[in-house]
Amino acid sequence: MKLLHTFARLCVTSGAAAFAVLPWAVSAQPGWPAKPIHFIVPYLPGGTTDIVARIVGQKVSEKLGQPVIVENRAGAGGNVGMDAVAKAAPDGYTIGFGAISTNALNPHVYKAMAFDPRKDFAGISMLGYSTIVLEVPADTPIKSVADLVAFAKKNPGLTYGTAGAGTSMHLSGVLFAQTTQTDLTHVAYKGSNPAINDMIGGHIKVMFDNLPASLPHIQSGKLRALAVAGAARSPSLPDVPTLAEAGLKGYAVDPWFGVFGPAGMPPVVVQKLNQAFVEALAMPEVKEKLLRAGFTPKSSSAAELDALARAEYERLGKTARDAKMTAE
Repeated sequence: MKLLHTFARLCVTSGAAAFAVLPWAVSAQPGWPAKPIHFIVPYLPGGTTDIVARIVGQKVSEKLGQPVIVENRAGAGGNVGMDAVAKAAPDGYTIGFGAISTNALNPHVYKAMAFDPRKDFAGISMLGYSTIVLEVPADTPIKSVADLVAFAKKNPGLTYGTAGAGTSMHLSGVLFAQTTQTDLTHVAYKGSNPAINDMIGGHIKVMFDNLPASLPHIQSGKLRALAVAGAARSPSLPDVPTLAEAGLKGYAVDPWFGVFGPAGMPPVVVQKLNQAFVEALAMPEVKEKLLRAGFTPKSSSAAELDALARAEYERLGKTARDAKMTAE
């Protein structure tokens, strides 16, 4: 599941981009943007998407000369916020923080979806990749992946928390249970912070989380990182093995994130937004902040993001069916 390689194979030339142009869009105002841009983050404050949106959004605001207002609209694994993006006017003033979950996995997991990610969004730019960390409370006797597998086999139904159903963290837990042949029970929280608080408080024993949200608690000694789920180790946790290194051969989950707007946006607006995000992500200070937080920045053309989302939609459909992943 090496998404970085998948992404590279999917890259197409920027000239291949094609956009549906509405009649009013032909004469799009050259002064765009003329008012603030609302950047919807479909998760609670304090999580990975919120952290990245605020770091990058500030620089995008400076480049476009208008405020970029980050709005957190959590619910249904990110579906509530991205539905608001899908139904917004396609004028570039409402954009959203999409992800492998909202734009590829969720439609195969949730029984009812208010939008179709294949039709209702216009890609703007990749933002990058996050690292998922498998963690436990620091005071637990579980000190390795092997310890956790042994504990899980002795305690069928062991609960693990994630930031929500249908997320890449949920997928990571399902694949872990399948690979280790353990019986785990998923507890879906409404964001990373509530789950982290419950784990620190001793209410859950295991969690799969996006690293930026958990990293401060790992560094402070409250949580213990057992492994990371990606194909490579995280620069933020160089001494923590990947799950494949810890014995789960072939295991790798590398969640990606990108900026999407409603379908039908004028090409000139998509181009201006893309340029602003690409330039912001290339800034050394932005790169440093994101890497320090456990996030790997990577921009793209709009066409590249659209191609990745379409391919991942098909690939993860099979994964979700095989894993029998469902959510209300």
